[in-house]
Amino acid sequence: MKTILGKLNGIEADRELLQQAAQIIKRGGLVAFPTETVYGLGADGFNEEAAKKIYAAKGRPSDNPLILHIAEENQLKQIVKKIPEKAKKLMESFWPGPLTIILEKKENVPYTTTGGLDTVAIRMPNHLGALSFLKAVQTPIAAPSANTSGRPSPTKAEHVLEDMQGKIDMILDGGEVGIGIESTIIDMTSVPMILRPGFITQEMLEEKIGDVFLDPTLQNGLQEKERPKAPGMKYRHYAPKADLTIIEGELSRVIDQINRLTAQKVSEGKKVGIIATEETKKFYRDGMIKVIGTRKKEETIAKHLYSILREFDEAEIDVIFSEAFSEKAFGQAIMNRLIKAAGHHKIIV
Repeated sequence: MKTILGKLNGIEADRELLQQAAQIIKRGGLVAFPTETVYGLGADGFNEEAAKKIYAAKGRPSDNPLILHIAEENQLKQIVKKIPEKAKKLMESFWPGPLTIILEKKENVPYTTTGGLDTVAIRMPNHLGALSFLKAVQTPIAAPSANTSGRPSPTKAEHVLEDMQGKIDMILDGGEVGIGIESTIIDMTSVPMILRPGFITQEMLEEKIGDVFLDPTLQNGLQEKERPKAPGMKYRHYAPKADLTIIEGELSRVIDQINRLTAQKVSEGKKVGIIATEETKKFYRDGMIKVIGTRKKEETIAKHLYSILREFDEAEIDVIFSEAFSEKAFGQAIMNRLIKAAGHHKIIV
Protein backbone atom coordinates (compact mmCIF):
# COMPACT_ATOMS: atom_id res chain seq x y z
CA MET A 1 0.00 0.00 0.00
CA LYS A 2 1.22 3.49 -0.86
CA THR A 3 0.48 6.05 1.85
CA ILE A 4 -0.65 9.44 0.49
CA LEU A 5 0.70 12.48 2.35
CA GLY A 6 -1.60 15.49 1.93
CA LYS A 7 -0.82 18.96 3.27
CA LEU A 8 -3.62 20.95 4.91
CA ASN A 9 -3.24 24.63 4.06
CA GLY A 10 -6.65 26.30 4.33
CA ILE A 11 -10.36 25.52 4.04
CA GLU A 12 -10.76 26.24 0.31
CA ALA A 13 -7.47 24.67 -0.75
CA ASP A 14 -8.19 21.63 1.41
CA ARG A 15 -11.66 20.84 0.04
CA GLU A 16 -10.53 18.39 -2.64
CA LEU A 17 -8.03 16.71 -0.29
CA LEU A 18 -10.66 16.32 2.44
CA GLN A 19 -13.13 14.82 -0.03
CA GLN A 20 -10.45 12.33 -1.07
CA ALA A 21 -9.89 11.47 2.62
CA ALA A 22 -13.64 11.10 3.16
CA GLN A 23 -13.90 8.66 0.26
CA ILE A 24 -11.09 6.56 1.75
CA ILE A 25 -13.00 6.37 5.05
CA LYS A 26 -16.24 5.44 3.28
CA ARG A 27 -14.40 2.60 1.51
CA GLY A 28 -13.25 1.25 4.87
CA GLY A 29 -9.74 2.72 4.72
CA LEU A 30 -7.53 4.49 7.28
CA VAL A 31 -6.66 8.20 7.40
CA ALA A 32 -4.35 9.82 9.96
CA PHE A 33 -5.32 13.39 10.87
CA PRO A 34 -4.15 16.14 13.23
CA THR A 35 -5.97 17.21 16.38
CA GLU A 36 -5.05 19.72 19.07
CA THR A 37 -3.62 16.88 21.22
CA VAL A 38 -1.83 14.33 18.98
CA TYR A 39 -2.38 12.85 15.50
CA GLY A 40 -5.21 10.32 15.33
CA LEU A 41 -5.56 7.24 13.12
CA GLY A 42 -9.12 7.34 11.82
CA ALA A 43 -11.60 4.82 10.45
CA ASP A 44 -15.40 4.67 10.18
CA GLY A 45 -16.53 4.10 13.76
CA PHE A 46 -19.49 1.96 12.66
CA ASN A 47 -17.47 -0.28 10.34
CA GLU A 48 -16.15 -3.31 12.24
CA GLU A 49 -13.71 -4.32 9.52
CA ALA A 50 -12.28 -0.79 9.34
CA ALA A 51 -11.81 -0.75 13.13
CA LYS A 52 -9.96 -4.07 12.87
CA LYS A 53 -7.59 -2.41 10.39
CA ILE A 54 -6.71 0.19 13.05
CA TYR A 55 -5.73 -2.54 15.50
CA ALA A 56 -3.71 -4.32 12.82
CA ALA A 57 -1.87 -1.19 11.62
CA LYS A 58 -0.93 -0.21 15.17
CA GLY A 59 -0.31 -3.71 16.53
CA ARG A 60 -2.83 -2.73 19.22
CA PRO A 61 -4.48 -5.23 21.62
CA SER A 62 -8.15 -5.71 20.66
CA ASP A 63 -9.42 -5.03 24.21
CA ASN A 64 -7.97 -1.50 24.17
CA PRO A 65 -10.96 0.79 23.37
CA LEU A 66 -10.98 3.39 20.60
CA ILE A 67 -12.31 6.95 20.90
CA LEU A 68 -15.09 8.13 18.58
CA HIS A 69 -14.47 11.64 17.21
CA ILE A 70 -17.42 13.81 16.19
CA ALA A 71 -17.83 17.24 14.61
CA GLU A 72 -21.34 18.06 15.87
CA GLU A 73 -23.27 17.21 19.04
CA ASN A 74 -26.28 15.94 17.09
CA GLN A 75 -24.11 12.95 16.09
CA LEU A 76 -24.41 11.75 19.69
CA LYS A 77 -27.92 10.50 18.87
CA GLN A 78 -26.30 7.76 16.75
CA ILE A 79 -23.87 6.76 19.47
CA VAL A 80 -25.20 6.92 23.06
CA LYS A 81 -28.35 5.84 24.91
CA LYS A 82 -28.57 8.90 27.14
CA ILE A 83 -26.58 11.97 28.16
CA PRO A 84 -26.61 12.73 31.90
CA GLU A 85 -27.01 16.39 32.88
CA LYS A 86 -23.45 16.59 34.24
CA ALA A 87 -22.11 15.22 30.97
CA LYS A 88 -24.08 17.91 29.09
CA LYS A 89 -22.46 20.58 31.28
CA LEU A 90 -19.00 19.25 30.44
CA MET A 91 -19.79 19.23 26.72
CA GLU A 92 -21.05 22.83 26.92
CA SER A 93 -17.90 23.88 28.79
CA PHE A 94 -15.12 21.93 27.09
CA TRP A 95 -16.27 20.87 23.60
CA PRO A 96 -14.74 21.29 21.15
CA GLY A 97 -11.61 20.53 23.17
CA PRO A 98 -9.30 17.92 24.70
CA LEU A 99 -11.93 16.12 26.78
CA THR A 100 -13.16 12.57 26.09
CA ILE A 101 -16.43 11.55 27.76
CA ILE A 102 -17.46 7.93 28.34
CA LEU A 103 -21.19 7.12 28.11
CA GLU A 104 -23.40 4.05 27.52
CA LYS A 105 -23.32 3.04 23.87
CA LYS A 106 -26.19 2.23 21.55
CA GLU A 107 -26.37 -1.26 20.04
CA ASN A 108 -25.25 -0.04 16.60
CA VAL A 109 -21.80 0.95 17.92
CA PRO A 110 -19.73 -2.21 17.33
CA TYR A 111 -17.85 -3.87 20.16
CA THR A 112 -14.79 -3.83 17.92
CA THR A 113 -14.73 -0.05 18.37
CA THR A 114 -15.35 -0.13 22.14
CA GLY A 115 -12.93 -2.94 22.97
CA GLY A 116 -15.82 -5.21 23.97
CA LEU A 117 -17.39 -2.70 26.36
CA ASP A 118 -21.01 -1.49 26.63
CA THR A 119 -19.66 2.04 26.96
CA VAL A 120 -18.15 4.31 24.33
CA ALA A 121 -15.58 7.11 24.55
CA ILE A 122 -16.39 10.27 22.54
CA ARG A 123 -14.77 13.61 21.92
CA MET A 124 -15.03 16.67 19.67
CA PRO A 125 -11.53 17.95 18.83
CA ASN A 126 -10.72 21.66 18.86
CA HIS A 127 -8.74 21.71 15.62
CA LEU A 128 -9.82 23.21 12.30
CA GLY A 129 -8.24 20.45 10.21
CA ALA A 130 -9.78 17.70 12.33
CA LEU A 131 -13.24 19.28 12.33
CA SER A 132 -13.10 19.89 8.56
CA PHE A 133 -12.16 16.23 8.02
CA LEU A 134 -14.92 14.99 10.34
CA LYS A 135 -17.51 17.19 8.60
CA ALA A 136 -16.40 15.94 5.19
CA VAL A 137 -16.78 12.32 6.32
CA GLN A 138 -20.14 12.91 8.08
CA THR A 139 -19.81 9.88 10.32
CA PRO A 140 -18.18 9.40 13.76
CA ILE A 141 -14.53 8.46 13.33
CA ALA A 142 -12.85 5.91 15.60
CA ALA A 143 -9.30 7.09 16.22
CA PRO A 144 -6.53 6.19 18.63
CA SER A 145 -3.16 7.93 18.30
CA ALA A 146 -1.52 7.32 14.90
CA ASN A 147 1.57 5.45 16.09
CA THR A 148 2.76 1.89 16.50
CA SER A 149 1.21 0.64 19.73
CA GLY A 150 3.43 1.38 22.72
CA ARG A 151 5.59 4.01 21.00
CA PRO A 152 5.50 7.75 21.77
CA SER A 153 2.39 9.33 20.27
CA PRO A 154 2.85 11.41 17.09
CA THR A 155 2.80 15.20 17.34
CA LYS A 156 3.93 15.78 13.72
CA ALA A 157 2.99 14.17 10.41
CA GLU A 158 6.60 12.95 10.09
CA HIS A 159 6.09 10.84 13.23
CA VAL A 160 3.02 9.23 11.66
CA LEU A 161 4.89 8.55 8.43
CA GLU A 162 7.72 6.94 10.39
CA ASP A 163 5.34 4.43 12.03
CA MET A 164 2.56 4.04 9.47
CA GLN A 165 4.05 4.37 5.98
CA GLY A 166 2.70 1.55 3.82
CA LYS A 167 0.17 0.51 6.49
CA ILE A 168 -2.49 3.21 6.02
CA ASP A 169 -4.07 5.00 3.06
CA MET A 170 -3.50 8.67 3.85
CA ILE A 171 -1.93 11.14 6.28
CA LEU A 172 -3.38 14.66 6.53
CA ASP A 173 -0.45 16.89 7.47
CA GLY A 174 -1.59 19.79 9.65
CA GLY A 175 1.83 20.63 11.07
CA GLU A 176 2.85 20.28 14.70
CA VAL A 177 0.00 19.88 17.20
CA GLY A 178 -0.68 22.40 19.96
CA ILE A 179 -0.99 20.45 23.24
CA GLY A 180 1.14 17.36 22.62
CA ILE A 181 -0.47 14.80 24.95
CA GLU A 182 -3.76 12.97 24.67
CA SER A 183 -7.15 14.19 25.91
CA THR A 184 -8.46 13.87 29.44
CA ILE A 185 -10.85 10.91 29.69
CA ILE A 186 -13.75 11.05 32.16
CA ASP A 187 -16.27 8.24 32.77
CA MET A 188 -19.75 9.74 33.18
CA THR A 189 -21.73 6.48 33.37
CA SER A 190 -21.92 6.72 37.17
CA VAL A 191 -19.74 8.73 39.58
CA PRO A 192 -17.59 11.13 37.48
CA MET A 193 -14.21 9.40 37.27
CA ILE A 194 -11.02 10.48 35.49
CA LEU A 195 -9.52 7.47 33.72
CA ARG A 196 -6.74 9.40 31.99
CA PRO A 197 -5.50 12.87 33.00
CA GLY A 198 -4.91 15.52 30.37
CA PHE A 199 -5.00 19.25 29.67
CA ILE A 200 -8.50 19.52 31.21
CA THR A 201 -7.65 19.02 34.88
CA GLN A 202 -9.62 17.61 37.80
CA GLU A 203 -9.96 21.12 39.22
CA MET A 204 -11.37 22.47 35.94
CA LEU A 205 -13.94 19.66 35.79
CA GLU A 206 -14.97 20.10 39.43
CA GLU A 207 -15.63 23.80 38.83
CA LYS A 208 -18.38 22.75 36.42
CA ILE A 209 -19.97 19.63 37.99
CA GLY A 210 -18.75 19.24 41.57
CA ASP A 211 -16.88 16.18 42.83
CA VAL A 212 -14.75 14.34 40.27
CA PHE A 213 -12.65 11.37 41.31
CA LEU A 214 -9.44 9.78 40.05
CA ASP A 215 -9.56 6.13 39.05
CA PRO A 216 -7.41 4.11 41.51
CA THR A 217 -5.68 2.34 38.63
CA LEU A 218 -3.92 5.62 37.75
CA GLN A 219 -1.63 4.89 40.70
CA ASN A 220 -1.64 1.10 40.80
CA GLY A 221 -2.25 0.06 37.19
CA LEU A 222 -4.63 -2.65 35.94
CA GLN A 223 -4.25 -6.32 36.71
CA GLU A 224 -3.38 -8.59 33.78
CA LYS A 225 -6.92 -9.99 33.34
CA GLU A 226 -8.76 -6.69 33.87
CA ARG A 227 -10.35 -5.07 30.83
CA PRO A 228 -9.34 -1.41 30.33
CA LYS A 229 -12.27 1.07 30.39
CA ALA A 230 -10.37 3.63 28.31
CA PRO A 231 -7.26 3.93 26.12
CA GLY A 232 -3.93 4.14 27.92
CA MET A 233 -4.99 2.34 31.10
CA LYS A 234 -3.51 -1.14 30.83
CA TYR A 235 -0.67 -1.54 28.37
CA ARG A 236 2.75 0.07 28.20
CA HIS A 237 2.40 3.32 26.30
CA TYR A 238 4.43 6.23 24.96
CA ALA A 239 7.68 4.27 25.41
CA PRO A 240 11.02 4.99 23.73
CA LYS A 241 13.29 2.12 22.69
CA ALA A 242 15.80 3.04 25.40
CA ASP A 243 15.39 2.22 29.09
CA LEU A 244 13.83 5.32 30.67
CA THR A 245 14.17 6.09 34.38
CA ILE A 246 12.55 9.02 36.18
CA ILE A 247 14.46 10.64 39.03
CA GLU A 248 12.24 12.31 41.64
CA GLY A 249 13.07 14.47 44.64
CA GLU A 250 14.53 17.83 45.56
CA LEU A 251 15.85 19.29 42.31
CA SER A 252 19.52 19.66 43.29
CA ARG A 253 19.60 16.02 44.43
CA VAL A 254 17.87 14.95 41.22
CA ILE A 255 20.56 16.70 39.14
CA ASP A 256 23.38 15.12 41.19
CA GLN A 257 21.83 11.66 40.85
CA ILE A 258 21.36 12.00 37.09
CA ASN A 259 24.98 13.14 36.71
CA ARG A 260 26.20 10.14 38.76
CA LEU A 261 24.08 7.63 36.87
CA THR A 262 25.02 9.15 33.51
CA ALA A 263 28.76 8.96 34.31
CA GLN A 264 28.36 5.32 35.32
CA LYS A 265 26.48 4.36 32.15
CA VAL A 266 28.91 6.28 29.90
CA SER A 267 31.81 4.40 31.53
CA GLU A 268 30.04 1.16 30.58
CA GLY A 269 29.95 2.29 26.94
CA LYS A 270 26.26 3.23 26.92
CA LYS A 271 24.75 6.14 25.01
CA VAL A 272 22.83 8.23 27.53
CA GLY A 273 20.04 10.76 27.03
CA ILE A 274 18.93 13.31 29.62
CA ILE A 275 15.56 15.06 29.70
CA ALA A 276 16.27 18.46 31.23
CA THR A 277 14.53 21.83 31.47
CA GLU A 278 15.62 25.37 30.60
CA GLU A 279 16.33 25.85 34.30
CA THR A 280 18.60 22.78 34.68
CA LYS A 281 20.33 22.13 31.32
CA LYS A 282 23.55 23.90 32.33
CA PHE A 283 24.10 21.56 35.30
CA TYR A 284 24.51 18.36 33.28
CA ARG A 285 27.99 17.28 32.23
CA ASP A 286 27.64 14.21 29.98
CA GLY A 287 25.22 12.51 27.64
CA MET A 288 22.83 13.86 25.02
CA ILE A 289 20.88 16.61 26.79
CA LYS A 290 17.42 17.51 25.48
CA VAL A 291 15.52 20.50 26.84
CA ILE A 292 11.85 19.59 27.16
CA GLY A 293 10.63 23.06 28.14
CA THR A 294 10.47 25.32 31.16
CA ARG A 295 9.03 24.55 34.58
CA LYS A 296 7.38 27.96 34.49
CA LYS A 297 5.11 26.77 31.66
CA GLU A 298 3.97 23.14 31.96
CA GLU A 299 2.43 23.30 28.48
CA THR A 300 5.92 23.55 26.96
CA ILE A 301 6.90 20.30 28.67
CA ALA A 302 3.80 18.47 27.43
CA LYS A 303 4.21 19.73 23.88
CA HIS A 304 7.77 18.42 23.49
CA LEU A 305 7.66 15.17 25.50
CA TYR A 306 6.86 12.72 22.69
CA SER A 307 9.07 14.48 20.15
CA ILE A 308 12.06 14.24 22.47
CA LEU A 309 11.48 10.54 23.12
CA ARG A 310 11.41 9.96 19.36
CA GLU A 311 14.60 12.01 18.90
CA PHE A 312 16.35 9.74 21.40
CA ASP A 313 15.14 6.73 19.37
CA GLU A 314 16.63 8.24 16.20
CA ALA A 315 19.95 8.80 18.01
CA GLU A 316 19.92 5.13 19.16
CA ILE A 317 20.25 6.12 22.80
CA ASP A 318 20.53 3.17 25.21
CA VAL A 319 19.48 4.78 28.49
CA ILE A 320 17.42 7.89 29.31
CA PHE A 321 17.22 9.72 32.63
CA SER A 322 14.45 12.27 33.15
CA GLU A 323 13.72 14.78 35.84
CA ALA A 324 10.30 14.38 37.47
CA PHE A 325 7.73 17.18 37.40
CA SER A 326 5.07 18.47 39.76
CA GLU A 327 1.87 16.42 39.68
CA LYS A 328 -0.33 19.45 40.37
CA ALA A 329 -2.89 20.49 37.72
CA PHE A 330 -1.63 19.79 34.16
CA GLY A 331 1.56 18.29 35.59
CA GLN A 332 -0.45 15.22 36.60
CA ALA A 333 -0.99 14.38 32.92
CA ILE A 334 2.69 14.91 32.09
CA MET A 335 3.81 12.57 34.87
CA ASN A 336 1.13 10.01 33.89
CA ARG A 337 2.69 9.78 30.42
CA LEU A 338 6.27 9.78 31.70
CA ILE A 339 5.61 7.03 34.26
CA LYS A 340 3.98 4.83 31.60
CA ALA A 341 6.82 5.52 29.16
CA ALA A 342 9.27 4.45 31.85
CA GLY A 343 7.33 1.29 32.68
CA HIS A 344 6.88 2.72 36.22
CA HIS A 345 10.68 2.77 36.72
CA LYS A 346 11.34 5.63 39.13
CA ILE A 347 14.11 6.47 41.60
CA ILE A 348 13.37 8.76 44.57
CA VAL A 349 16.34 10.72 45.95
